[in-house]
Amino acid sequence: MCLKATIVLLGLLWSFQATLGIRFVIDREECFSHKAEYEGDTLHVSFVVIKSDSQWHFNEDGVDLVIHGPTGEQVHDFREQISAKHDFVVQKKGVYRFCFTNKSPYHETIDFDVQLGHFAYYDQHAKDEHFTPLMEQISKLEEALYNIQFEQHWLEAQTDRQAIVNENMSKRAVHKALFESFALVGASVLQVYLLRRLFERKLGMSRV
Repeated sequence: MCLKATIVLLGLLWSFQATLGIRFVIDREECFSHKAEYEGDTLHVSFVVIKSDSQWHFNEDGVDLVIHGPTGEQVHDFREQISAKHDFVVQKKGVYRFCFTNKSPYHETIDFDVQLGHFAYYDQHAKDEHFTPLMEQISKLEEALYNIQFEQHWLEAQTDRQAIVNENMSKRAVHKALFESFALVGASVLQVYLLRRLFERKLGMSRV
């Protein structure tokens, strides 16, 4: 019994290694692919637009993502999204393509994550009535841990994005304060100069 449990647990842990996590810079279009070996597996997809290359511009228009199946059919699409999550059940095994399109004139940094969940024991057709409940509990635990990992990666990307937004806003506030200070000093200097010219003209007229 213990040996069987160990084998199934190792099989479940191995089945969750199908992961693609990448942070990349997009100009206009970038495509990635991920292979699903089994029908009925679940593909989890998430992305977050982290930052723009322009310090004075932060893209709020988002990017497009289109997911294509093994035969080229469109599975799902996102339009002008800054961040999104989606999961779907694999209907056809094969290579799935994920194509991003950036309509902004600036380069964008995107955090992209794809995770494929597959439970190996579904293919083993275990018959042991005492063993089956154990496998079900292990699968539920593994799925819960898997979802926590996926959500953690999602939240980390969101945190990175918010940190960059806050940093850019702070820089803009500092630059705006400096500009206003220089403008105020310039206006004061100009005012003193004009007042001096006015007094000099009045003094010259009074002498005449």
